[in-house]
Amino acid sequence: MTAVAVPKPPLPRFATGPVAAVAVVHIAVLTALSSRYGFHRDELYFIAAGNHPASGYVDQPPITPLLARAATALFGDTPSGLRVAATLCGGVTTVLIALVAREFGGGRRTQFAAATATALSGYVLVMSHMLATNSVDMVMWTAIGLLGLRLLRTGDGRWWLAIGAVVGVGMANKWLVLVLLAALGIALLVTGPRAVFASGWTIAGIAIAVVLVVPQLFWQIRHGFPMLTVASGIRADDGTKNRLLLVPMQLVYLSPVLVPVWIAGLARLWRAPQLRWARAYALSYPAACLILVLVGGKPYYAVPLLLILLAAGADPTLRWIARGGKRRHGYAGILAAAGAAISVVVALPVLPITALRGPVMAFNKDQGEQVGWPEFTSTVARAWQRIPPDQRPKAVILTGNYGQAGALERFGPGLGLPRPYSNHMSYADWGPPPDTMTGPVLYVGTLRPAVLAAFGDCQRVAVNDNSFGLPNDEQGTEISLCSQGHEPWSRIWPRLRTFY
Repeated sequence: MTAVAVPKPPLPRFATGPVAAVAVVHIAVLTALSSRYGFHRDELYFIAAGNHPASGYVDQPPITPLLARAATALFGDTPSGLRVAATLCGGVTTVLIALVAREFGGGRRTQFAAATATALSGYVLVMSHMLATNSVDMVMWTAIGLLGLRLLRTGDGRWWLAIGAVVGVGMANKWLVLVLLAALGIALLVTGPRAVFASGWTIAGIAIAVVLVVPQLFWQIRHGFPMLTVASGIRADDGTKNRLLLVPMQLVYLSPVLVPVWIAGLARLWRAPQLRWARAYALSYPAACLILVLVGGKPYYAVPLLLILLAAGADPTLRWIARGGKRRHGYAGILAAAGAAISVVVALPVLPITALRGPVMAFNKDQGEQVGWPEFTSTVARAWQRIPPDQRPKAVILTGNYGQAGALERFGPGLGLPRPYSNHMSYADWGPPPDTMTGPVLYVGTLRPAVLAAFGDCQRVAVNDNSFGLPNDEQGTEISLCSQGHEPWSRIWPRLRTFY
C-alpha cells in the first residue's frame, strides 16, 4: 500500500481528567433540564417512526428513529428518557473536539478549553438538549473530521477503514455527510496532499461505506427517492432565505464570542508550517458553505466544521490571552461568561415559558415547539366530542403535519382519542384509514384545496390555544369537522399526501 509522506509530530498526552469532567458536567446539566417544557414536534415524529421500523423513511434514514425507540424503551417514554440519546451525543462531541485539538498539537490546557467552548456553544447545547437528526450528525461530522486528521498526520492508509465505517453510519442517519465529504475532497485536491487518495485502503474504505448504505439506498430506490422530493420542496420554500442567512448565522450559531477563536483556527491551519498537512481543513469550511449556497441548504448544516476550526483556534487564543496580562484575562473571562450565559438561555429550557416570546424564539424557535402539546391534544379531544357517539367508531382524525399526529398518538389515548392519521411525510405511508371508516373526518390544520376537494362540508369547531400565548407553529391551529367524501380512503389518499 502507498504511504503518504507527511510529518508525524508527536502528540501531547490526552487530558483525560479535565475533558472527562467537562463531558460529565455537560451531561449532568442537560439531564437535569431535559424534562422541562416537553417534547419537540420532531421528537414526537421520531418516536412514531421508531414504532414503524424500516430501512428508510420519506425524509430521513433510519438511525434517529431507531435511537428514539431504543431510548424510550430503556429510559422511559418521556422527554427526559428520549433525550438521553441527544445528551450522550453532546458529551461525545465534546470529547471528540478535545481530541481534534490534540491532533493540532494542543496540550492539556488547550484540550480543556476546546472541550469547554464546545460544551457551552449554542449549537451543541441545542443538539444535546433535544433529539434531532443533527444531534447524531454532529457526532458523525466531528468523528470523520478527527479520523481524517489522523489519516493526514500519520499517512497511514488504514484510517480509511474507520472513515468508511463512520461515513456509512453517518449516511444511515443523514445524507448531509455527503456535503462534508465533498468539501474535504475539494479542499484536498486544491491544497494536497493528493497522494492520500492513491491507496488501496481508500477503495476499501469506500467499499465499507457503500455496504452500510445499500439497505437504505434500496429503500429509496423502491420508493422513488422521496428524500430528493423533500429536499427540493425545502429548497423551493426556504432556499433564498437560507442563502441570505448563511453567512450571518455562522456568526451566531456557536456564539459571537467564539467567532474570533474559529477565525484564528482557520488562519492557523492555512498559515502555520507545522500544520501544513492539515491545510485542507481551512479550505473545507468555505467549500462546504459554498456548496450549501448552491443547493440552498440550511445555514446550520456547516456548523460542525466550525467546531474543528474552534479546536484549531483554541491554542493561539489562549496564547494571545496570556500575552495580555491580567487585564486581558479579565476581559476574556467576562466575554466567555456572557457568551456562555447567552447560549444557555437561548438553547436550553431555563426560562419560564412566558419569557420565551421575543428574542429567545427569534434565535431558537425550537424552544417554542416544545410547548403546548398536551393542551393541543385536549383541544382536539374536545372537538372530537362534537361527533355524535354513534358515529365515532367510523370517524377519522386526520392531521396536516407529523407533529400534530405525533402529539395525538402520544397523548391522545389518555383522553379517549383513536389513532390519528396524517398525509404528511412518512405518516402517509402508515395510512390510509381503512375504507370501512365511513364516518365524519375531524381535520386538524389548514384546509388545503386537496382536503376540501376530498371531503364534504367542513366547519371549524375549535381553535388551539397553548394557554401561554406563545406564538409557536400550533398556536391558532384550526380544527374542522368534515363530512366523509364520496370516494374510499384508498383512492383519495395519494391525492392528500404532502412531502413538506
